[in-house]
Amino acid sequence: MTADLATGQRAWVEQIMGMPVSIHLRGADLRCAAVEQVVEEAFEELRHADALFSLWQRGSEVRRIRRGELSLADSDPLVREVASWCRQATERTQGAFTCELPDEDGTRRWDPTGLVKGWAVERAAGVLDRLDGYAHSVNAGGDIALGGHDASGPARPWRIGIEDPRDRSRIAEVVEMVRGGVATSGTAARGAHLWDPERQEWVRRTGSVTVVGPSLLWSDIWATALFVGAPGLVQELPRLEPDYRAIVL
Repeated sequence: MTADLATGQRAWVEQIMGMPVSIHLRGADLRCAAVEQVVEEAFEELRHADALFSLWQRGSEVRRIRRGELSLADSDPLVREVASWCRQATERTQGAFTCELPDEDGTRRWDPTGLVKGWAVERAAGVLDRLDGYAHSVNAGGDIALGGHDASGPARPWRIGIEDPRDRSRIAEVVEMVRGGVATSGTAARGAHLWDPERQEWVRRTGSVTVVGPSLLWSDIWATALFVGAPGLVQELPRLEPDYRAIVL
């Protein structure tokens, strides 16, 4: 589905990874073949990630690894890359972020889905970086990667509303960014789906943490880590990651 706006902006929306994913571009000649081709390649990047990492597709590599049918060493290079990011995320967040999660019977298995969405969206945004003269925004379930430049003058920031987790009809804060990533973690939309590795339990409290920074991958990781981690970790963020800031609601 596409929509045109009078301001030289166009949106494409597809259902991928079990959610609507939108690509917004600002610039001239938004219906040219070159733009359409690159947008399709960005969506294909996300479809490929879903095929590799989905927990719902029986033939995905992550499902095969979890069943013991495929070793990580023999998996797709992108799967091995994500495994490396998972290890780095656990180290950098002092253990607050983990990709080892309990499944339905309580068995701990590798589940990188909490990292994959931000990683995949950032890769899709990297595809759009090839479009010279266009600013872009890629949004998947509230994880947003921004970049490019529409060449109409000084860079215009995108305005991103941060939802109030206690009243989802209300925007609590607006973030303006030209390039980088914005990610939010909390329980308002999906309930208790975030695992606290220290307490060994699913987090049920209300609220949210939004992290803004130069990389969506790390904004997403830190949003989860700060929501589930010890309260003092939020105060440590400026020292640990000076290019990132947290909005706690």
